[in-house]
Amino acid sequence: MEHIVWDLDPVLISFMGLKVHWYGALFALAIATGFQVMKRIYTKEGLDVESLDNLLIYCVVGIIVGARLAHCIFYDPGYYFSHPMKIFAIWEGGLASHGGGLGAILALYYYQRKVKLPFLFLLDRLAIATAIFGFFVRLANFANSEILGEPTTLPWGIIFKRIDMLPRHPAQLYESFAYLLIFIGLYAIYKYTNMKQKHGAIFGLFLILVFSARIGIETVKVSQAAYHESILSAGQWLSLPFLFTGIVLLIMAYRKRS
Repeated sequence: MEHIVWDLDPVLISFMGLKVHWYGALFALAIATGFQVMKRIYTKEGLDVESLDNLLIYCVVGIIVGARLAHCIFYDPGYYFSHPMKIFAIWEGGLASHGGGLGAILALYYYQRKVKLPFLFLLDRLAIATAIFGFFVRLANFANSEILGEPTTLPWGIIFKRIDMLPRHPAQLYESFAYLLIFIGLYAIYKYTNMKQKHGAIFGLFLILVFSARIGIETVKVSQAAYHESILSAGQWLSLPFLFTGIVLLIMAYRKRS
C-alpha cells in the first residue's frame, strides 16, 4: 500500500541569511485571521474596533507565555526544573495549546477591565476567532512534522520522512479540520441564532466541542509527555477541566433569565 510521503522543507523563504519558516508564517496567518474575525464582529455590533489592537497584543503575549509555561510544567517538568533558563528558549520548540488558551483568557480579562464590556460577552466572540486560529496553528504543526500520530495501516496514513518511514495518523490534520468545522458552526450560530444573547453559551459550546475533539484525537497521538502516562494522556487530563467548564457555562447560560 502506498502512502503520502510528507517531506516539506520547514523553511518557506530564505533571503540574504534571513529565513521565514512555514510554522512562523502559518502562526502569523492564524493571528491575522483571528483578528479579522474579531474586527468583523466588532464592526457588526458597533463596538470600538480600534481597541482590538490592544487585545491583539495582550492575546499574543498571553498565548505565547501561557503555552510555553504549560509545556514546561505539564509535559517535561523534570528537565525544565533542572534547567530553568531553558524555559525562555522558545525557539527550541515546546508550546502547549491548553496553556495558550488559558493565557488568552487572562489577556481578555485584562482587556475587559479597560473596555468595560461583560467578560462572558467577550469570551463568546473570542471563542469564534480562536477556533479559526487553532485551524491554522495545527496546519503549522503539520508543516513542521510535529505532534505526530501513532503508526497506522489506514490508507490515509502519512509518512513524515523527517521523522521515520512509518505511515502515521495525520493527527494534526484531524485536529485542524475539527477546529475549522467548529469555527463554521460557531459563526453560523452567532450569525443566525439568538444564542449570542445568552452570555457564556457560545464560549461554553466552544469548550465542549474543542476539548471533546481533543480528547478523542489524543487517542491516536504519540505521547508528548517526557514521563510515563497512565489511563489518560497529559493532553486528555488537561482537556477535562476545560470540558467540564464548558458544560457548566452552557447550563448556566440557559438557566439565567433574559
